[in-house]
Amino acid sequence: MADSSIVTLGPGHSLLVDSSVYDSRMAETSKEQFFMGLHIDESEVETRVVLVGEAGNIAELEKALQDINTPYIKTDNVRDFGDGENCEFETVFVLKDFQAPEYSFLYKNDNRILGPPAVMHCASKGEPLPFSSRPLYSMTMLNLSLCFTGFRKKDEVVTLVNLVHHMGGTIRKDFDSTKVTHLIARSTHGEKYRLAVCMGTPILTPEWIHKAWEHRDDINFHAGNEEFRTEFKVPPFQDCVLSFLGFSEEERTNMEERTQKHGGRFQAVGDERCTHLVVEENSIKELPFTPSKRLYVVKQEWFWGSIQMDARAGETMYSYEKPESPAMKKAVSLLSLTTPNSGRKRRRLRETLAQLTKETEISPFPPRKRPSSEHSLSMGSLLDISNTPDTCKLLSQSSTPALPKQSARWQVSKELYQTESNYVDILATVLQLFKYPLDKEGQVGGPILAPEEIKTIFGSIPDIYEVHTRIKVDLEELVMNWSEERSVGDIILKYSRELVKAYPPFVNFFEMSKETIVRCERQKPRFHAFLKINQAKPECGRQTLVELLIRPVQRLPSVALLLNDIKKHTSDDNPDKVTLEKAIESLKEVMTHINEDKRKTEGQKQIFDVVYEVDGCPANLLSSHRSLVHRVETIAQGQEMQHVLCLVLFLFNDCLEIARKRHKVITTFRSPLGQTRPPAQLKHIALMPLSQIRRVLDIQDTEECQNAFALVVHPPTEQENLLFSFQLTAEDTLKSAWLKTLCRQVANTIYLIQSTDPDSVQVSTKDMDSTLSRASRAIKKTSKKVTRAFSFTKTPKRVLQRAFLANGTPDDKSPGPDVDHMGRLSSSSTLAAVHSPSMLNLSSAFARKYHTFSRSTTHLF
Repeated sequence: MADSSIVTLGPGHSLLVDSSVYDSRMAETSKEQFFMGLHIDESEVETRVVLVGEAGNIAELEKALQDINTPYIKTDNVRDFGDGENCEFETVFVLKDFQAPEYSFLYKNDNRILGPPAVMHCASKGEPLPFSSRPLYSMTMLNLSLCFTGFRKKDEVVTLVNLVHHMGGTIRKDFDSTKVTHLIARSTHGEKYRLAVCMGTPILTPEWIHKAWEHRDDINFHAGNEEFRTEFKVPPFQDCVLSFLGFSEEERTNMEERTQKHGGRFQAVGDERCTHLVVEENSIKELPFTPSKRLYVVKQEWFWGSIQMDARAGETMYSYEKPESPAMKKAVSLLSLTTPNSGRKRRRLRETLAQLTKETEISPFPPRKRPSSEHSLSMGSLLDISNTPDTCKLLSQSSTPALPKQSARWQVSKELYQTESNYVDILATVLQLFKYPLDKEGQVGGPILAPEEIKTIFGSIPDIYEVHTRIKVDLEELVMNWSEERSVGDIILKYSRELVKAYPPFVNFFEMSKETIVRCERQKPRFHAFLKINQAKPECGRQTLVELLIRPVQRLPSVALLLNDIKKHTSDDNPDKVTLEKAIESLKEVMTHINEDKRKTEGQKQIFDVVYEVDGCPANLLSSHRSLVHRVETIAQGQEMQHVLCLVLFLFNDCLEIARKRHKVITTFRSPLGQTRPPAQLKHIALMPLSQIRRVLDIQDTEECQNAFALVVHPPTEQENLLFSFQLTAEDTLKSAWLKTLCRQVANTIYLIQSTDPDSVQVSTKDMDSTLSRASRAIKKTSKKVTRAFSFTKTPKRVLQRAFLANGTPDDKSPGPDVDHMGRLSSSSTLAAVHSPSMLNLSSAFARKYHTFSRSTTHLF
């Protein structure tokens, strides 16, 4: 290690580095070459392992050597083995500490040195011990090839290189994109940094190597793990001092905060320490001072582009040019009319102006104002029809000869085509500026959004764009080859089925799409920068992505209004009148289908929210026919309960989910997208089908008992009835309204028709008067029983007595409850299940994890 060589680390910088850093013997090391022991003839020279010092006390290491059939010995004195004179054995020394004196002795004598993790790694893979020309402690950086840039201190580089070699990695002096896997950078300057950015090579700080060395004893750890290395990315504004000119106070504050977040600093405009001046090019026409040569004056797109790429972008392509700059002067001189060739240039200028004027008109289709905002788009508005090549071609073809004055039916049909063309251009902008770049593989800095997030945001926009592109083509052909007999309605009817398929998936989830955009923009700086760059482009017309995505939600109602106008200007004897009516109905069906699906989607989303909110919620709660009706917060307290039990009841159309509030929240939920959900605040207790509820009891309010009610339940797994009592806690919950809602849902789940023979009810159709008389008496008798059973005006004692004694159901075969027990319900301190031969306590019933949806009851739903 006495030889030295000069290593270039960047423009204008050089460093004296130990020649062993770039030893050619290891420069081309690959996995196949790394394990050269495969080619050693073991019949001639036997490999012997010497466990030095602490390494001899590692049981896992001894077992690993036994697994690969390698003999070993233990020693505390390496001088007896490390002289290199023994030719009978190929000796490999295993050391725990690469800083110990034993290591220095063995290294100076060119002995093979391994660390315990390297041996155990080989044993786990069933591979022989590696034949390495350098000491190898672990395989933490196996197959990684590193390059360095921006370093000024020799000692720092030597230390880093040695650590990389000890972990099985290799070093390359020059940046070769095909072989270098990671660039270790101290700054964002230099050719190597630019190449790494262009090639998408990870650019990391030296701390990554040090942190990987701390994991050297973990044989299952690898430094190339993406989740591990992300923490050590070189921030895009490292070594940069930024100032901002021409921005509002809010924008400047936002950009300054993001500068610090991404490793940079900021100063006031004109500060000599600044390396970059970021200019809002639309508002700044002249710089307030003459910038120095070392100051980069760039457009704001450089700032957001650097954040989007997660790397410092090149300043050249984003350089800000003042109007009086040479480049601008040259452009202006081309339009000069004072040169000898001014006549020709005047002609070219007139032709250019004429062309521009021509492109800003819709001749021979002058715009007609309409009350709807969708229809009143000006000719210079966003993505106007006149800005598309196809339209320019269409207009140029139709401009001569001039068309005569057309009918009102044609005028509205033409307007339908114009708005359709405008709408298609908006969809194309959404796809070309936003979706396709996000979908693109090999993005610098990695994907900006996960595929699931992109799907949530854009949904079926490609399908909508495809069908409306075809509609636009048909409408264009109709307008250009117009006759009053041509049918507009046929075009809409032709694509009605495709509209039904394309629109509901997007419109139903539009709110979710909007929420995803807002969340990702807040949580992901690269996506925020991506939106800033693209929303500032003229194609967007100063509209945000959310504002562009709302257009499909508005489009179908707009088309329906236009079709209705066309129908008004269509004569009764025109066949298209009937066709237009069918087309309008087809659009209404599409919109009705969308609204119904949207309601179902919102209902399903509510159920998903319950599942996420309640820990342990049964998966079979999710069902296409189920919807959430109401939610109430209650408490239940019994004699055997040590504390108040806070319960939340979720009433669905066919079941009741009962959950308790947690006292402590343990963990959080992480979705496949990496999003962290709030921890579940509730714990599942029971899921009760409403068909199991036999009684709903309104407990009369007293001074000590307020807002109390009870449920009499008969589960199929129990032979006795269960009485569950609750007290409403929310002040905005009206007990009478809640009980009526509950009873209504219970009634919808119970099949009240029962088959019986005529003799059992004493009915005979021979004597109608007698039959009606007896039926009337039976109805009155039954009504009294039902009134007593569900009375909301009696005292709790009488309610229960009459519910279980006077009006027991066929399955209530057990005797009624004790009167003493019934009396306890008059106090709010005993809102719990009443003990009796036919009742169980609430806490004990829930403690048994009373589950529902058993096979015997599933068929009821």
